[in-house]
Amino acid sequence: MPTVELFANSFATFLQIYLVLLLIRILLSWFPNVNWYNPPFSVLSQLTDPYLNIFRALIPPLGGMDFSPILAIFLLQVVAQLFGQIG
Repeated sequence: MPTVELFANSFATFLQIYLVLLLIRILLSWFPNVNWYNPPFSVLSQLTDPYLNIFRALIPPLGGMDFSPILAIFLLQVVAQLFGQIG
């Protein structure tokens, strides 16, 4: 397997795992009693919030609803598919 294909497949797999982490983070945000300072939740927050904050700066909350994760997930899926097709 050539190096480029190996890198593309590895990166596509990483993006798919990161997508799952994003989905877990978004689903947990629906529960107000989650303490984001506890170890399992703080690690998840530290991993996903920098990426989500990029889109939160672009799309402000509308009516108390944060629609920025929709764009974040969409872009991540597009990039993962592009790298998956290379490999």
